[in-house]
Amino acid sequence: MTRPQPSNDLVLLVDDDAVARLLTASVLAQHGFTVEEAASGPEAIEKFSPAIDCVLLDAMMPGMDGFATCAALRRLPGGMQVPILMLTGLDDEKSVAHAYEAGATDFFVKSTQWMLLAQRTRHLLRAARTRDELERNRAMLARAQRIARLGVWQWDHVSDLVTCSDVCFALLGVAPPPGPFPMRNFEALIHEDDRPRLREELARLVHHGGEPQLDIRARTPDGRITHLHVEAEAERDCAGKITHVTGTLQDVTQAREAEQHIRALAEFDSLTGLPNRRVFRERFSSAIEQARRTRAPLAALFVDLDRFKYINDTQGHGTGDAVLCEVAERLLRCVRSGEDSCDAVARLGGDEFAVLLTECSDAQTVSKIAERILAIMRKPFVVGGRENFISASVGIARFPDDGADVDTLLRNADAAMYSVKGSGRNAIAVYRPELNAVDRKRWELEQALHTALERGELVLHYQPQVDVRTGRIPGVEALMRWNHGGRLVPPGDFIPLAEETGLIVPFGEWALATAAAQAAGWIADGLDPVRVAVNIPGSHFQRPGFVEMIQEVLARSGIPGHLLELEITETMLMTDISATLATLKALNDLNVRLAIDDFGTGYSSLSYLKRFDIDQLKIDRSFVNDLKSDTDNETITAAIIAMASALQLEVVAEGVESREQMLLLQKRGCQLMQGYYFSRPLPVAEVTALLSELASSGARSDWKIADQGRTMVLVPGGKVPRAA
Repeated sequence: MTRPQPSNDLVLLVDDDAVARLLTASVLAQHGFTVEEAASGPEAIEKFSPAIDCVLLDAMMPGMDGFATCAALRRLPGGMQVPILMLTGLDDEKSVAHAYEAGATDFFVKSTQWMLLAQRTRHLLRAARTRDELERNRAMLARAQRIARLGVWQWDHVSDLVTCSDVCFALLGVAPPPGPFPMRNFEALIHEDDRPRLREELARLVHHGGEPQLDIRARTPDGRITHLHVEAEAERDCAGKITHVTGTLQDVTQAREAEQHIRALAEFDSLTGLPNRRVFRERFSSAIEQARRTRAPLAALFVDLDRFKYINDTQGHGTGDAVLCEVAERLLRCVRSGEDSCDAVARLGGDEFAVLLTECSDAQTVSKIAERILAIMRKPFVVGGRENFISASVGIARFPDDGADVDTLLRNADAAMYSVKGSGRNAIAVYRPELNAVDRKRWELEQALHTALERGELVLHYQPQVDVRTGRIPGVEALMRWNHGGRLVPPGDFIPLAEETGLIVPFGEWALATAAAQAAGWIADGLDPVRVAVNIPGSHFQRPGFVEMIQEVLARSGIPGHLLELEITETMLMTDISATLATLKALNDLNVRLAIDDFGTGYSSLSYLKRFDIDQLKIDRSFVNDLKSDTDNETITAAIIAMASALQLEVVAEGVESREQMLLLQKRGCQLMQGYYFSRPLPVAEVTALLSELASSGARSDWKIADQGRTMVLVPGGKVPRAA
């Protein structure tokens, strides 16, 4: 991976958390920054100097917090100009307002999106330098306005000579001549398209009076185009005869560019420059009206990128944005090549694009263009020297066969695209009326979900958590499955539906009771106690009576609290801190274990982590996926393991799928792992058989993983297979 070059930008990093400082400083250093560290507000004030280019300031510190420190830094020499980025684990409106009131330039919610933090810091420095330059320009402009009312010119229409102020010549981009000069020379500085209008307005003023106001453009010798606002009035002698015309020039280039920018924001996607959804609909509607008159066919292509989220999750949104820009360019090149006519290519949002094709004589022509899109999207996207591979799913709807208006055609193209997603992606689908049945199937699935619990269709599968030092399985994670109509519905299909409908709460209570009862059953069968981990959604954790429900589950199953582990997310912890602390304390009183799931993808606030009585951190699979090839992922993972060790927390790595990942994690000090390399989630019978075999044979540190038919089990001397 290409490493950033040193930027010589000096960053003052202020954080009372030594581990957080180490982690943040390491990442900033990897991105080319020079870092000066301070462990408190007073130390930051002592170390601050005008040489500091940027301050990264933790909001929550003991004693003098980040807000007070920010205000104090602003009072120091050079402190008003330096950009200050407030690092906080809170994103509520009150905290943000407090940060800005204290003088913060911007705020950043703590997470492990380190590239985003580095890019935000770099952007803050660039914006600060731009702002300083703008302030100097504004001061110069204000001075010119006070002294000479911007640019002043005077025209003697009898002699046809013009006299201008120095500022006027500066606006026109030329050096002032020694004296008056012919009007034709003045006109020569004006854009050729605007000269006739200027002449007409001045002639009307001389012959008919008035006070003309108009905007013109000037072309400077270096080729720049400036926009100038002209105002003029005639001066007369005592007899009422015009003696000369006096006028002013005001540079309104920035205002015009701002207007153009606002127009572009309203009509175009700010990232790719493509038309946005509103403009696309307008153009599509106009094309339909034209097609009705001429009886010419047209087609809409709905293009959705496959596995784009993987790029954002593993390499950051900066890389994702670069890929989206390249996608836009490829789409434009693709549809404009050859003799095909393209009316519009638009970004509808996220990784969704739309293409409007006009004058498409037949379905074969449309399919040819769609195939061209698929082919061009399969080529690698190179960002920062790294190749990224994605594909696209394309849905097609044609006018008038598949719809007579914009909404119908886009909806049908979208339905066709989703049929591609459902059948494996990276393909093309033409709209068929039966695709509308997909929405009805989703509705039917939702209705069936309401009775899944009472029909006994929900089941739990268990994925072992393996201690790689001993080969033992100290715990399993309980994962919900839905056996509907004789087939297992994927969690991604019914869990979001359960959350939308509120069914996730009764489902969660069932999962907790079932998992606890199973843990008790294993003990009754004479097996060693095995800890069961259950994922708890936010809506369930924050529900009144949650602790009482856990207490009832323990009492009914008879298992000790430490055999039940609740997996919660960082976001849930930070939603309502006071209520969360009370809930966690009550759960700790029950001796129930608490694990933070997907650690590193949320707030990752180390200062708050110390306040919560947590037993385990689960390293998110996004960090494990490219562990060998991604230096940032390896650094982050090592830092999380080291931090967990320092805080005396157990750490589990999720999504381990290869021997290389296992060995690297073990080298870094992680001993508990789960993933397809060890075992898929297993039905209760198979995981019971696995636990029984281990209990009867005795696990040893030299045991390996072997494939015993459908089940991955620990056997002595077994050959380690690759992950499926």
